[in-house]
Amino acid sequence: MADAAAPGEGARPALAPGVRLRFDDTRQAWLLLAPERIIETEGPTQDILSRCDGVRTIGEIIDALAGIYAADRAEIAADVLALVGELAAKRLVRL
Repeated sequence: MADAAAPGEGARPALAPGVRLRFDDTRQAWLLLAPERIIETEGPTQDILSRCDGVRTIGEIIDALAGIYAADRAEIAADVLALVGELAAKRLVRL
């Protein structure tokens, strides 16, 4: 993301007020629920969003996921920063 407002690893993301992450039994999927929006999450998105609690930094989230997925930290960092930046631009996540 080349946006000037792109999050850094020191940011402490949290779901925006009114936004919730919930498991839907009918769909058997994690959903990001926001006013007038329902977004079905895919892949590791739920793992990222469940850690966006306003306490952990993006760097801490990246480190945790790199350990869970035994993946290259730089690759995980790119994915986490892109997702959090995109959701912040849509006002679904606060930085």
